[in-house]
Amino acid sequence: MAGPVAGLKVVELGVWVAGPAASAILADWGADVIKIEPPAGDPGRMFGRMLGCDLGVNPPFEMDNRNKRSIVLDLTSDEGRGIAFELLAEADVFVTNVRPGALHRLGLDYESLSAHHPRLVYGLITGYGETGPDAERAAYDVAAFWSRAGLAHLLTRPGQTPPFQRGGMGDHSAGMTLAAAICAALLARERTGTGQLVTTSLYRQGAYTVSFDLNTYLLTGQPIAVGERETMGNPCMNNYAAGDGRRFWIVGLEGDRHWPPLCRVVNRPDWIDDPRFSDAQARFANGPELIDELDAIFATRALDEWAETFATEPDFFWSPINSLEDVVADEQFHAAGGIVDVPDGEAGVAMVATPADFHGTPWAPRAVAPQLGQHTEEILAELKARRDC
Repeated sequence: MAGPVAGLKVVELGVWVAGPAASAILADWGADVIKIEPPAGDPGRMFGRMLGCDLGVNPPFEMDNRNKRSIVLDLTSDEGRGIAFELLAEADVFVTNVRPGALHRLGLDYESLSAHHPRLVYGLITGYGETGPDAERAAYDVAAFWSRAGLAHLLTRPGQTPPFQRGGMGDHSAGMTLAAAICAALLARERTGTGQLVTTSLYRQGAYTVSFDLNTYLLTGQPIAVGERETMGNPCMNNYAAGDGRRFWIVGLEGDRHWPPLCRVVNRPDWIDDPRFSDAQARFANGPELIDELDAIFATRALDEWAETFATEPDFFWSPINSLEDVVADEQFHAAGGIVDVPDGEAGVAMVATPADFHGTPWAPRAVAPQLGQHTEEILAELKARRDC
């Protein structure tokens, strides 16, 4: 259960979520990740307190730092930087989301490191990119990914205030992108013998997330309207409430294919040929009326009852709108590998799995997130042993 990148040596200088998330994926996949922290620790260690967790745990930090080893270094000192350079001399990958200006001042920028370590793959996540007027602007994903890249606007209903992003959404997306880019760079190194700088930004990640909308605007000059449930142009691609108040989404994207199964599950086969609804244009023109009729029908039964009926039609596509409690209780979530058991001494802790499996080289988590500086002496002893060889 070593994982596909077992033996890979990664040094992380990451804060909060995005950088740690990228190296956490590599750590899940088997890499030995050494996390460099300042004496005060990664500020992500404050998440538990910020969220009001009173059980002595820090769930967000655990998610993005399991399987790692922590070393405390004061990088403002010559000694601390010297140890960091020594670690990087042995590393395959460096992962960071510290701002480029600060990295340059520490001598940890790509140009400085690659001059001495040409095989190093250097993975960098920025807020807004490496060049341009805002390259050094401070950013969290709520700013660069959610707000500036257009997500918040696109999810704001007319006349309403923008919704709040859930924690780490952009950071985790950018972390996945950087982990993939690092693996591609390692593959290129096998061919060329040389590492390289690979980057992504929260801004770019946000724009890619809404590229369905953004590319439509680029190619046509026309924005795609923000959907409103009561006036959806395709009422078969909409959410509804069952009689017990539980909501669900029906996803009849292909009219010719998905309209007849919907008519059958709501026991209205007559609608298939009803001129008000018989084709996509008619359903668009009479959308509010159809939505009202579907609302009334779906309100007559509980969602579990509807689920049994929906299951009789293979071409009726739908999904419950789950709460977190629903997800954790969902048999399919567990069957799909959504939870992993992370060893913690003699016990184990159930956590969310990173979203990729390798059937030839399976991975398994090895340890919970380290305490601040937990492995400092161990790592320094390893460096000393290498010096003495």
